[in-house]
Amino acid sequence: MLPLSPFLKTLPTYQPGRPIEEVARELGLPAESIIKVASNENPFGPSPLAQAALQKAIAGVNLYPDGNAFYLKQKLAAKLGVETANLVLGNGSNEIIEFVSHALLAPGTDIVVSQYCFAIYPIVAKMFGADVRVVPAKNHGHDLPAMLKAITNKTRIVFVANPNNPTGTLVPREELIDFVNRVPDDVLLVLDEAYIEFLDDPVDLIPLVRLGARKNLILMRTFSKIYGLAGLRIGYGIAPAELASALEKIRQPFNVNLLSQTAALAALDDDAHVRKTRQNNFNGLEFFMKAFRELKLEYVPSYANFILVRVGDGQKVFNVMQKLGVITRPMGGYQLPEWIRISIGTPEENRRTLESLGCSLSPCKEP
Repeated sequence: MLPLSPFLKTLPTYQPGRPIEEVARELGLPAESIIKVASNENPFGPSPLAQAALQKAIAGVNLYPDGNAFYLKQKLAAKLGVETANLVLGNGSNEIIEFVSHALLAPGTDIVVSQYCFAIYPIVAKMFGADVRVVPAKNHGHDLPAMLKAITNKTRIVFVANPNNPTGTLVPREELIDFVNRVPDDVLLVLDEAYIEFLDDPVDLIPLVRLGARKNLILMRTFSKIYGLAGLRIGYGIAPAELASALEKIRQPFNVNLLSQTAALAALDDDAHVRKTRQNNFNGLEFFMKAFRELKLEYVPSYANFILVRVGDGQKVFNVMQKLGVITRPMGGYQLPEWIRISIGTPEENRRTLESLGCSLSPCKEP
């Protein structure tokens, strides 16, 4: 018998949102009749500029990509006002989580997270044999003072997603700044900013990295959400040069492929696509919040591109909506069995999602 790592015995498996093709096969429905509002993806798809760039780049996929992503790092650095030495690229920002865990975690260490945190944080920590200290949520979001108190001499990483996934909550500005300044110097604060582009006035912590004021801070961002490149898997970390250099030693060669680099470069130029997505997202959130109030359904006000709503039996509602061709995300895996998460879609997708939700709560009459 293979001597597999003992940590794998109790390691949970991450369950992503179900893909359209899988649901179509299972239910015998045409794929084009199904909409997916489960994984916080951009309903408009990738930028037209990114699509055009991809078409041109396809002929070159027989060659290895630039292992250091020179041009993408240059453009990102200029946009963010940092040096290229402050950047580390990942196969999605998920890989950045693995990088910092490789660098800092081992048996006998721990991480601190909030209840209802992104599921990957504890999964990766347990993969390295580290313990997970979970701090009870406050109004479905982070209780940062309690998280500070949870830090011990065994703590190596604190993870905070702002806005948070899956709840969509946002930490108050002053509270976040105070927290960033009070995390001990020997503990890495990983601030996951996957949804930061959806905020009207986000807290800008990049100057702390630029000026070297916080050596224990890394900001994670992604091209998966507002830029619509989830299928290409590309994200990045913004960190002090010394930390970024250490993570580069862990990063595998060519971890960010040619098409990912090409699409990300082009997407950074398409401000119109970003503005269109933000406006659609704002309108979609308003649409659902108004509808939920009318239906007297509890929801968590969201600052991201999804919304959490309490529906009773989350798995049952998910199943009914899926049979109607609408894929949402049940929250039982996040200890929220009465809730589902709905990603903001196009106006038509939002209307159809609400209609199918209504049918799952009170059977619709036959036309």
